[in-house]
Amino acid sequence: MSDTETKAPSESRVVMPVDPARRTEIDKQRVPMSARPYRLLALVKQDAVVRVQKEPDDTVMTWPHLLSIEFLAAGMMSILLLVMGLFINAPLEELANSNVTPAVAKAPWYFLGLQELLAYFHPVVAGVLVPGFIFVGGILLPFVDRGDVLSTRPSDRKTAVALFTLLCILGLTLTFVAIFFRGPGYAFTIPYLPFFPNSTDGLHFAL
Repeated sequence: MSDTETKAPSESRVVMPVDPARRTEIDKQRVPMSARPYRLLALVKQDAVVRVQKEPDDTVMTWPHLLSIEFLAAGMMSILLLVMGLFINAPLEELANSNVTPAVAKAPWYFLGLQELLAYFHPVVAGVLVPGFIFVGGILLPFVDRGDVLSTRPSDRKTAVALFTLLCILGLTLTFVAIFFRGPGYAFTIPYLPFFPNSTDGLHFAL
C-alpha cells in the first residue's frame, strides 16, 4: 500500500446547455454575477419612490412679467376711451316719439341673434326653446365630453371645443346678418350694391 492515496474524483454538477428554441426572455437577460458591477440589495415598490418633477425652463412669473403688461395695456385703453369721449360725440338719436314708428326697429346688438331667429321660426321656438336648449346644453357639455377635465389643452377636449365653436359661429352669423343685411321693415337688403333690386345706400344699424 503506497503512501500516496489516490483521492476519488469529486462529483461535479454538469449544466446542460439550454435549447435556444426554449430560451425565455429571462434566460436571455441573465448575466453572470461576476460580470455585474452591482448587486441587488432590496426591492422597493414603485409607489414608495419619490418622484421629483423638473419645472419647465421657459416659464416666467405672473408678477411682474405678465401683470405689468396687462396693467399697461389697460391704462392705455382707458386713456384712449377718455380722449374719444371728450372729443367725439356719441351717436345719439332724437327723443323717442310714440306717434312715429321708426322705419328700422332693431334690438340691441347682443339681442339681434334672437331677433334674427324670430324672422325664421315661431316666437316660442326662437324665444324660448332655442335659448333654453343653449343654456341647458352649456350645463351638460362637461358631461358629454368625458375627457381630461383638468387639461388646459384644446386637443384633449375636442368634443367640447368643437360644440362650443359651432355655437359661437352660429350666433355670430345670425348677428352679422341682422346687422348688415336687414333694412326697413326688417326686410333682407344688400348694402352699397346698387345693381341688386333690394340694395340700400347704407347700413340700418345703430348701437
